[in-house]
Amino acid sequence: MRSAMIKEYERVVLKVAVPAEGLEAGDVGTVVHVYRDGRAYEVEFFTLDGSTAAVATVEASDVRPVHKREITHARELQAA
Repeated sequence: MRSAMIKEYERVVLKVAVPAEGLEAGDVGTVVHVYRDGRAYEVEFFTLDGSTAAVATVEASDVRPVHKREITHARELQAA
């Protein structure tokens, strides 16, 4: 049975790095578009001041929903 689909505007956690975008596993982003009934997502990642750091299209297996007992962790974004 397939788990519930992540919806637009939900926060997700990367399970894998996306080096081309400077993203690392554990980075948190917001889903801005759902593709192919939840098989892939367009996810926007922000710096802590609210600027867009990256927008990446990722497969559903590359992200997971945030858990309510998690907190965000800051890291400096490397220059692309």
